[in-house]
Amino acid sequence: MNSRLSHGPWALAGALLLSGCVVAPPMARVARTAPTAAVAAAPMYFYPEHGQDAPRQDRDRYECYRWAAAQSGFDPGMTPVSLPPPSAAPTRDGADVAAGAITGAMAGAVLSSPHHTRESVVIGALFGAALGAVAQESRAQAADQALAARQAALAPLEGFRRAMSACMSGRGYRVG
Repeated sequence: MNSRLSHGPWALAGALLLSGCVVAPPMARVARTAPTAAVAAAPMYFYPEHGQDAPRQDRDRYECYRWAAAQSGFDPGMTPVSLPPPSAAPTRDGADVAAGAITGAMAGAVLSSPHHTRESVVIGALFGAALGAVAQESRAQAADQALAARQAALAPLEGFRRAMSACMSGRGYRVG
């Protein structure tokens, strides 16, 4: 039997075996509809320090809420905010580069002719490492963008919370 023909089934089997090692990067979920999830921020607590009675506390809370909304330009009770899901910090540890190099070297070894195995292993490792580096950087950039979008969505709420805390502190409440 011709040695060239005997490599065909082995190459196919190797390619199928290695295809099981491929892991697709996680897809970013993009909201295509109107925002539906409201920001679930930690509640703010105000403790009266000068014996303010309940009606006075309610009035102070209402007036400070209105003032904070006017100062910050953000009304959390009327503004639905959609946040991207929290993501893990981007990693650039080289694990994808190493995995790509190993996978590429294995594919080069399996798919090469017996006379060019070494060269094929090196070429496969180089291409695999390059593809692993591209995939790793792509995932890290997506995580950076998701973090920046989340921080931008929370910025108006933080401005409101600072204004509300300042107002209530000025009226004799401890903010907790």
